[in-house]
Amino acid sequence: MEAPLKFLCILGLVVVLGSVGVIEKVEGAGECGKSTTPDNEALKLAPCASAAQDENASVPQSCCAQVKNIGKNPSCLCAVLLSDTAKASGVNLQIALTIPKRCNFANRPVGYKCGPYTLP
Repeated sequence: MEAPLKFLCILGLVVVLGSVGVIEKVEGAGECGKSTTPDNEALKLAPCASAAQDENASVPQSCCAQVKNIGKNPSCLCAVLLSDTAKASGVNLQIALTIPKRCNFANRPVGYKCGPYTLP
């Protein structure tokens, strides 16, 4: 009787410790994953510079491709647009958020709240 009780206690302890480890890994990952930061991802959006500052500027295909890739994770895209790198390069967040629509993405995160703005 004592052996099964010890086994259950040890099993419970393993489950608790395992779940704490999983939670820490998820929290430590950040918006864009463990391997990259929003500032690093922002550098990939260099082809979008003029389109992110002027809503009448054409959006290059290379920009659309990068936005589509990063936009698979709307929280990462938002973090990229709010990053120090984006701010330093003169990105206008309100205009930049129109890029997925200007690229004619059918599956864009419409209505996603990013800072004070919402993706159209």
